Amino acid sequence: MGEGAVSAKGTRDKLSTTLCAQGLLKPEDLERAINLQKERGGSLSQVLIELGLVDSKTLTSVLSRTLRIPTISLSKMELDPELTKLIPRKLAFHYQIVPISRLGTQLTVAVYDPMNILAMDHLSQTTGLILTPMITTREEMQEGLRRLYGGVIVDTIEELKEKAVSAARIQVLTQEEQASHAEKVEDLVRLTQEVPVVKVTNAVLTQGVNLKSSDILVEPFEKKLRIRYRVDGVFREAEPLPVAMHTGIVSRIKVMSNLNIAEHRLPQDGRIKFGVGGRDVDFRVSVIPSYYGEKVCMRVLDKSQVMLEIGRLGFEKEPMEILKEAMRHPHGMVLVTGPTGSGKTTTLYSLLKLSDRPDRNLVTVEDPIEYDMPGVNQVAVRPDIGLTFAAALRSILRQDPNIIMVGEIRDGETADIAVKAALTGHLVHSTLHTNDAIGAVARLVNMGIEPYLVASSVLLVGAQRLPRKVCPACKETVHPPKELMERFELPANGAYRKGKGCPECRGTGLDGRIGLLECVPLIPPLRRMVAEGASSMKIRDEARANGFLSLRDHAVAKAAAGVIPLEEVARTTVGYQE
Repeated sequence: MGEGAVSAKGTRDKLSTTLCAQGLLKPEDLERAINLQKERGGSLSQVLIELGLVDSKTLTSVLSRTLRIPTISLSKMELDPELTKLIPRKLAFHYQIVPISRLGTQLTVAVYDPMNILAMDHLSQTTGLILTPMITTREEMQEGLRRLYGGVIVDTIEELKEKAVSAARIQVLTQEEQASHAEKVEDLVRLTQEVPVVKVTNAVLTQGVNLKSSDILVEPFEKKLRIRYRVDGVFREAEPLPVAMHTGIVSRIKVMSNLNIAEHRLPQDGRIKFGVGGRDVDFRVSVIPSYYGEKVCMRVLDKSQVMLEIGRLGFEKEPMEILKEAMRHPHGMVLVTGPTGSGKTTTLYSLLKLSDRPDRNLVTVEDPIEYDMPGVNQVAVRPDIGLTFAAALRSILRQDPNIIMVGEIRDGETADIAVKAALTGHLVHSTLHTNDAIGAVARLVNMGIEPYLVASSVLLVGAQRLPRKVCPACKETVHPPKELMERFELPANGAYRKGKGCPECRGTGLDGRIGLLECVPLIPPLRRMVAEGASSMKIRDEARANGFLSLRDHAVAKAAAGVIPLEEVARTTVGYQE
């Protein structure tokens, strides 16, 4: 142990000399870092990084040259889960070390502090193997540990196990047991206050916010409790929880949402306000009964992640200008269509913000109100007491609004009132669930609106999607196959790119999303065709003859510019024009 300490001190001195000799560190800063290290312990490398005196990549490079230890990039490696049997999770996180490969008695490991000789000695004794270190950056170390050993939910469960907090009272109830247990509300309340339930539930919500997910699913199955996060429109499965924790977690979510914790047979809806990182995040909660127990879906409404400036949504300039032009009309209807999760509501809020002026009266009807907008009168529908979209709209029209936003047109009655409002001097914008812009016309007719009324009231119909973008940190140029070029009519001179996968994008090769928008303003030729009841196909052909660009056209343009991968063109527009 004494020799290890001497060796570590010698290595530290050599590192310090090198950093100062290369002008990367001032002697007075070095002295400050060494004094802080003596006060609180830890490694000199960590103190230098935390004080901002040396960045992680520079320190890794200097350490590699000084100690003659090769560097390694964990983001480019497939990590073997079997190696976690050699170095347990607790020791890996404690010593900040990731096992990479084993060959006989040699175990190659990644470290970001190779001067911690005591850690290497301890792990060598624990595993009975000779450890060969390779140096990585602190950021890659953290990502490697998360990939190999799991994230915040596993951290929480491991912490609870360490503290020997018993979760014996958290148990799965059959439907019959739930029915009889409904009378024992006090037991359920006590259950939701137990440390394991509170900590794991908080960890599930926190991880959802940290991943920038739009939805969190809590799904019970026979042998596990599955947690999934929708990130950039695609679900990622997190570490499964013991199924025994299902009742406690769902009950805790119900308490936080002000729902009836004794009711297990009927669907319930609620809302949570939860603090994460010093800010409040809203969660829209839906609970439904399923075969193995209640399933929970939580929509994450994080204001810090919402872009309400329409210019920041990523739309091409041409459709965005068409949309803005429609919003300048004093009356009429603007419709935005697309499937669930395509960003329709965000676009409507952006349009509201664009139109908000002191001389205008803006009112919304929503189910529920997703984001609080200062200066806008927002009404939440309450079907349980008779306050439906249609009922709210009737009352709102008596208050002489300039602009009305209807969260969604779901039925013929709401559509009828919205159309009449658009014809009587109000600017109405809303959403419809259709696959494309032209389909909105047929949808309104199917709801019972006469074609001539649709032609007279609708100013513009749009459709949008949110494809995922190529990760800028690991993008590389690709050459599309000939059949793909022909199928999507791709330009031959496009700069097509794809992400390889790195810590920045968690190995997906994708990072964030961007908006695609097709807009069809009802110009006179199209109005005549709508009034005459022409088919969607004929209306589309006429729109194309007048310069209309579809979602597919915009997606291909984004792919050719290297913004989105070709896979996203297929995922967001296949079946759309075929």
